Amino acid sequence: MINKQSLWFVTLFSLIIILGIYYFSSDQTTLSVGKIKNSESVISSKTDDNNISVLKVTDDEATVSRIDELQSILLDSEATLEEKNNAYDELEGISNRKAKENKLTEIIKKEYKYDNFVKITDNQISVVISSSEHNSEIANKIIKTIQEKFKENVYVTVKFSNK
Repeated sequence: MINKQSLWFVTLFSLIIILGIYYFSSDQTTLSVGKIKNSESVISSKTDDNNISVLKVTDDEATVSRIDELQSILLDSEATLEEKNNAYDELEGISNRKAKENKLTEIIKKEYKYDNFVKITDNQISVVISSSEHNSEIANKIIKTIQEKFKENVYVTVKFSNK
């Protein structure tokens, strides 16, 4: 049974993860707000690659949406113990997956100097590299680097996105 203390821990831990993801994904993007004649505001990205940013934001929105659903199950007084335990396990899985994705993103950025997006689904890892040069040798190196980080075999795909 999940008690109130565990529920608060999961809620706050999820919030910390979401804020951490937001912080690390937004620190490279400079946003500026300008005025148009009709007093509408426009937000434009200056430094970060647009395709990678869109992928990150889309993934973060989906993750936040799923975390909200799971938290509502945990807070639901009519939910069964099994449903609450499954929701808690899935929340823990999401946080572990996001940690692995962020770690792989940082490794690729540090070793290969490319902006990138990493998405892990089961044993499949999709990597999108922001580069105008589509080099299979670099892709193979990235695949080997990622495979070294896992004990089990994972299926890694590397795609290049034009800057």
